[in-house]
Amino acid sequence: MRETTRVRGVPRPVRPAGWWCDALLLAGLVALTVALATGHLFGVDRAVADWAQAHRPAAAYWTAVVFNYLGQGSPLTLTAAGLGVLLAVRLRSVRPVLPPVVAFALTALTIGPLKVWTARPAPSASVKEPYLTPEQTLPLFQHDLPVRFAQSYPSGHVANAIVWYGVIALLLVPLLRTAGRRMPPRVVTVVRVAPPLVVLFTTTYLGWHWLTDSVAGLLLGLLLDRLLRRVPWDRVPLPGRLRAWDRPFTSIT
Repeated sequence: MRETTRVRGVPRPVRPAGWWCDALLLAGLVALTVALATGHLFGVDRAVADWAQAHRPAAAYWTAVVFNYLGQGSPLTLTAAGLGVLLAVRLRSVRPVLPPVVAFALTALTIGPLKVWTARPAPSASVKEPYLTPEQTLPLFQHDLPVRFAQSYPSGHVANAIVWYGVIALLLVPLLRTAGRRMPPRVVTVVRVAPPLVVLFTTTYLGWHWLTDSVAGLLLGLLLDRLLRRVPWDRVPLPGRLRAWDRPFTSIT
């Protein structure tokens, strides 16, 4: 097993390269939030939600429910953590545990607070508690509602799916290499892309989120994913006690 080295502190490459893409994603999220805060795009959200409700037979509904589990944050977190621990034991290195820990902290500090701050109900809030009128389910900043009824924007399912499947792919590649196997780049791409797209569709189709909630989750998730992919995991400084378990994992070839 051969190991390559990287310069300490140098960010890992991402595609598209450069910070302009990150700035564009952030600007898109801000612009979308401002548009919704000023009452725009409600017609699009309502039209998509109404169409989904009118084209949701039982078979399609339950199929979408099953596939939507691909975006459940807790199972994804545990899966990524388990892969990190397994790889850490195999390599006798603490470094594979770092991506799940940092991803958990990053998502906890962004997705949840944004949901609470924007305080938007889901489309389904008009057919179950708190039984709002259809018009009342659309606006942001409804802080008079209990928090549990106003956490739709942005979609945590979509954002979590992008972040966690990115971490899972990051860990699967070296884990398979320690077993003498190779994960083809196309498979890595499928792992990273397919589940988030399925979650984006299903969460909107089921009426659990507005279309703009899912788009916001997409923008936020891509931004967080790019930040995580830039981290030079093999060169992050470790405290003295952890240096005994200090071997690279992303550069295993």
